[in-house]
Amino acid sequence: MVRKPGDPDYDEYEALPSSSLRTHMIAGAIAGIMEHCVMYPLDSVKTRMQSLIPTPGVEYRTIMGTLNHMVQGEGVFRPVRGLSAMMIGTGPAHALYFGSYEYVKQGMVGQVPASYNHFIYGFAGCLATVFHDGVMTPADLVKQRMQMYASPYKSCWDCMRKTYVAEGAAAFYRSYTTQLSMNIPFQSLHFVVYEFMQNVTNKEKTYNPKAHMVSGALAGAFASAVTTPLDVCKTLLNTQEATTLKTLGKSHISGMTYAIRTVYEIGGIRGFFQGMSARVLYQMPSTAICWSVYEFLKYVITKRESGRNSQSS
Repeated sequence: MVRKPGDPDYDEYEALPSSSLRTHMIAGAIAGIMEHCVMYPLDSVKTRMQSLIPTPGVEYRTIMGTLNHMVQGEGVFRPVRGLSAMMIGTGPAHALYFGSYEYVKQGMVGQVPASYNHFIYGFAGCLATVFHDGVMTPADLVKQRMQMYASPYKSCWDCMRKTYVAEGAAAFYRSYTTQLSMNIPFQSLHFVVYEFMQNVTNKEKTYNPKAHMVSGALAGAFASAVTTPLDVCKTLLNTQEATTLKTLGKSHISGMTYAIRTVYEIGGIRGFFQGMSARVLYQMPSTAICWSVYEFLKYVITKRESGRNSQSS
C-alpha cells in the first residue's frame, strides 16, 4: 500500500526515492569523499598488510603495529600519502555509483513481486560498480603505489607520469577486470545486506541515522570479509611489489589468473586472507559513514527542493 500526504502513517522520507538523479549524485559524491578521507590511514595499513613478501626486516602482523611502524619509521604523514588521488577519483566515482544504483532501483522496484527485490538490489549494485570502477581504477593504482613501503614517487602526479612512461596507459587499468570481479560481488552483497538490514532496523522507511549507520556497517563488514582474496590479488596487480617480482624473476604481473596463482604460490591459502582484519575494520566504519552521510544529504536536499517547489506553486 502506497501512503500519500495526509495519511496518518505518511512520512516525508518515503518520498525520497523519487528524488532527482542530481540529488543522488551530489549526495553520493560528498559521502564518498567523506568516507575515504576519514578512513584513509587504515586503508594504507591494509595495503601494507597485504604485501606478499614484505621488505626484509619489516613485518606487518597487526593493525596497530603496522600503523606505528609507518609513523615512527616514515613520518607522521605517511599514512595519508596518496590521499589526493583518492579525493580526485572518489567524488565522480561515487556520484555515478549512487546515481546509477538509485536510478536502476527506482525503475525496477514495483515491477516485480516484493520477494524478488533483493535481485534488483544486486543487479543495480552490479551496474553501479561498472561505472564506479571505470573512474576509480586509475586512482586506486596511484593511491596504492603511494602507500607502499619505500615508494619511489614524490607525489601523485609524479606517480602517474612515471607509471605512464615506464608501463604505458594500459597499466592504469591492469587491475580493472580483477577490480570488477571483486567489486561486483562485494557491492552486490553490500547493497543486498544493506537493504535487508533496513527492512529489519528501519521498517517504517523513515530517515533513521542509527539504522542507516548499523545497516551500512554490517553490510560493509560482511561483503569485505567474503571478497578479501580478490582484494589481495587486486593489490598485487596495482602495486607490482618489487620483492615479489624479484622472487619470481618477472618484470610485471598481469591478469587475474596469474595474480591468483602468484598469491597461492607465495603465500598459500593464507596468502589470500592477508590484511583481512584491516579490511573489515576499514570497511565497517567506512560504509557506515558513507551511508549515513548519503542518507542525510539526500534527506536534506530533497526536503529543501520540496520546500522550494511548494513555494513556487
